[in-house]
Amino acid sequence: MSVRYAIYAIPPVDQPLWRMASTWLGRDPETGAEAIPDLPLWLARDRWREITKDARHYGFHGTLKPPMALAGGRTSDGLNAALSLFASEIPALPPLGLQVATIGGFLALVPREPSAALKRLADLAVERFDRFRAPSTADELANRRRVPLSTRQEEYLARWGYPYVFDEYRFHMTLTSRLPDPERARIAAYLTDLLAPAIARPVPLAMALFVQEDRETPFRLARRFRLGAAS
Repeated sequence: MSVRYAIYAIPPVDQPLWRMASTWLGRDPETGAEAIPDLPLWLARDRWREITKDARHYGFHGTLKPPMALAGGRTSDGLNAALSLFASEIPALPPLGLQVATIGGFLALVPREPSAALKRLADLAVERFDRFRAPSTADELANRRRVPLSTRQEEYLARWGYPYVFDEYRFHMTLTSRLPDPERARIAAYLTDLLAPAIARPVPLAMALFVQEDRETPFRLARRFRLGAAS
């Protein structure tokens, strides 16, 4: 199985949100350190592991360019060099106000207000780095189609390998898998309280390259890129 690379937006390592969200998910993708958060009495440890499993596998992040295998003739060194140049050309993002919200039945941190700068960064990342992306496999396309897609989303999937880009893009930082009511409302209230100190003020975001050695291995944070300056 090919190594996969993903371009994500994440808080700087010194931001409380990075530590608190990684602890909630149970793994720091940069250090590999695992943790078990202090859970409320009504949330069993096994249930916490279940509802955070997928998000823990990917690591705390907001997607800019989703996971991709490298196209023929492309290398990780080439991708790193292109990302470094790209980051130096993009102005730093204004800090982003975040809040816990429900998206399609799962919980995530989402912007309190739309961010044109973040949207532009995501659009540019999709376009600029598509030359590094190997064509989607049949299994990858089938996996994306497990959720019904609109005509526009199908077009984006065929062209860009991902249905939620450009006008279909909605930035989010996943915290749980899909949850039933009333559990979702209860956990949303808990996470809102838990993360309140970290999101009381707008949070700065930077860009990072995550790497997955194979489909069974969790993504790891391979390199951070500071926007607006050579990395």
